[in-house]
Amino acid sequence: MRMILAVAAVLYSASAFAQTDKPPMVGDKPLVQVKPKGTKAGTKEAAAKPAAAPKGKPQSIAARLQACLETDDGTKDRLNCYDAIIPPTPKPKPAKAKGYADCRFFKEEDERLACFNGFAESIPKLPKT
Repeated sequence: MRMILAVAAVLYSASAFAQTDKPPMVGDKPLVQVKPKGTKAGTKEAAAKPAAAPKGKPQSIAARLQACLETDDGTKDRLNCYDAIIPPTPKPKPAKAKGYADCRFFKEEDERLACFNGFAESIPKLPKT
């Protein structure tokens, strides 16, 4: 009977130590759980989101625009990718775009897509790290 009580006391104290406020650690870094990615086909949210940046390292606008080049050319998905990075705000009569941010002023989707494509393709390729 004493042995059962001793085992129960040890197990109870071990479970109490396991319930701490700190996250589980691997070495000196916290353990990170990876969530599965959802499917991109057919979802409106996935089409509107640009390529996700790693948590600790935000991507530049240039890198996100280049990531949109991976989708099929001339499609609504690519335009949605660009619009997610730079939301459209049409003006009645926009002039020629001087920079990628001016592409949002075009009302027609084809003009806006051609404008974004021109700037995204002219950006020099960034080194992969």
